[in-house]
Amino acid sequence: MKRLPTSAAIVAAALALGACGSSGNDNGSSSSATPASGSDTVSVEHVDGVGDVLFDQSGMALYTPEQEANGKVLCMDSCLAFWKPLEPGSGTPTSEAGVGRLAVITRPDGTKQVTDDGKPLYTFTEDSKGEVTGNDFSDDFNGQAFTWHAALSDQMSTGSSSGSTGGGSPSTSSGNSSSPY
Repeated sequence: MKRLPTSAAIVAAALALGACGSSGNDNGSSSSATPASGSDTVSVEHVDGVGDVLFDQSGMALYTPEQEANGKVLCMDSCLAFWKPLEPGSGTPTSEAGVGRLAVITRPDGTKQVTDDGKPLYTFTEDSKGEVTGNDFSDDFNGQAFTWHAALSDQMSTGSSSGSTGGGSPSTSSGNSSSPY
């Protein structure tokens, strides 16, 4: 496949993404919530039709693609124009009760990304604060197909907050390993 210059590729991808829409499932994926702003890296808010969705500190819904369920980062290059990795900032990522085990991985480009139970977390650039429009969204970048899902609360949580107490540092590993732990 021929590669377009970066700016042309982004414009072409934006047009294609806008024309494609979602996979046709309208199961509440355009629902919105009013996520609480706080000091936690990840919080949980209920979104009608979707469930208890994970949100970042800015109130943006978090997503993970099926294709990265094993922790291997595949969203690279033009994919990053639409799906932004959740960066850990400084220190250990923290969460409120109901969030799985947060960790930090090193992406193939050397940047850091927060994971939830080993799955890399992203925000969707087409969302506004509190919206969940990328749930069940399908797209394709550089021959790699993706199906994105809102990251949901860990229903098995015992109420403990991952990474918020006990000291230590975030787990790190190569984005190419099968587990970030």
